[in-house]
Amino acid sequence: MAQPDEGDVSGRHGDPIPATVPDGAETHTRVIVDRITLASGRAFDDVLADVYTGISRPDLAAEMHEWAAAPSYADYTRKVREASGPAGLMRFLHLDLDTALREDPDITPYRLVRIIAGNPVTMSRMTRHVPDAGAYAPVTILLWQDADTVRIAYDTVASLITPYGDPRALAVARELDAEVLDLLRRAAAGPAPA
Repeated sequence: MAQPDEGDVSGRHGDPIPATVPDGAETHTRVIVDRITLASGRAFDDVLADVYTGISRPDLAAEMHEWAAAPSYADYTRKVREASGPAGLMRFLHLDLDTALREDPDITPYRLVRIIAGNPVTMSRMTRHVPDAGAYAPVTILLWQDADTVRIAYDTVASLITPYGDPRALAVARELDAEVLDLLRRAAAGPAPA
């Protein structure tokens, strides 16, 4: 195995990196996930609709074209903010996972939806310090019907990037988690009584 050269340089993330990396180099990082699951007695479609009150559903192809044309990072950031929902998120993908459940004759089908949502600016604020954060942003929100209860699960990004030890990325992840969890808690609870 090749050893780092004497002339190691500091990487953009502040860690020393070798001038050469051996072929087939492999690292293992243990990530402990903090999954938060909320329960709601509300109807599945109502909970789902309330989750979407904070997540915009833009035409991503058109938006990406607009973002690419931004003359500066400030303009890019403004365009992304304008395309985002009130929770600072936009939908990248909505998966009706329950479609496959309905096809399986050996189970009783139930509702199961996965939403992949995020914000490119928020993601960049983390990945500039911890590239691995790109594996966790955009985030996943999972909703499923459990008898008379709707459950909403969310894996906190802060828990996922804690092992990488960067306080700057962790601060952004905590902000993101707070925004997402606020949205999900409101969707689980429903509208406040009048």
